[in-house]
Amino acid sequence: MIDQINKAEQFRALHVKGDPLVLYNIWDAGGAKALAKAGAKAVATGSWSMAAAHGFEDGEDIPLDLVVQLVERIASTVELPLTVDFEGGYAAAPEQVAENVCRIIKEGAIGINFEDRIVQGEGFYTVEDQAKRIRAVRHTADQEGTDLFINARTDLFLGTDPSTHNALVGEAIEREAAYKAAGADGLFIPGLTEHSLIQRIVDTVSLPVNVMMMGELTSISTVAGIGVSRVSYGPGPYFTAISDLKERFGALK
Repeated sequence: MIDQINKAEQFRALHVKGDPLVLYNIWDAGGAKALAKAGAKAVATGSWSMAAAHGFEDGEDIPLDLVVQLVERIASTVELPLTVDFEGGYAAAPEQVAENVCRIIKEGAIGINFEDRIVQGEGFYTVEDQAKRIRAVRHTADQEGTDLFINARTDLFLGTDPSTHNALVGEAIEREAAYKAAGADGLFIPGLTEHSLIQRIVDTVSLPVNVMMMGELTSISTVAGIGVSRVSYGPGPYFTAISDLKERFGALK
């Protein structure tokens, strides 16, 4: 547990505005070990990648028991801090979400991504309901004695028309304030790629901001200049790995 506490502290300290933590998302222990050897400061799973690598669809289709098993294997394979893309917590009720998060804490996770869309449903949790869910996770993590880094993800921008994003920034800022008050440690805004809008959020909120490198976001130095504290690559590394696998097989003579 002391080691896990140290990892949590180390991970939290890596979130520096203008000098972002780079998380090249993996899906298994082998990938985590490869990144550790390459000099990564922390490892992060991607839900899409983890599901696809084991024959499942994204959106909590992969069984929770298997996720817990994979978290244990990754955490026991590398010495780096491990944060887990935990989607919507595999439940709606705050108490059940907290129980599920507790399972991966016990297997070595020191952080989670926790999203506000209703997985396998429609739309989003209200700000109040998502805040209750975050508060339950915070309480359970504190009881476990682990300073879990709760990266509150809002899916307002992901998969939506970029022309609507300017109008959604205000809601994202409102959600950040509520999520922080409930115990969140970071704000994840995947799908938002317009630099000026990211800058507006970074300049307004107090939580470290995490972006997903996609679309217009191709340069770490550029997003660092905006003041982002964390960059993620989502399913991108998995797409690249699978494409390389197919190309290499196709080139066999």
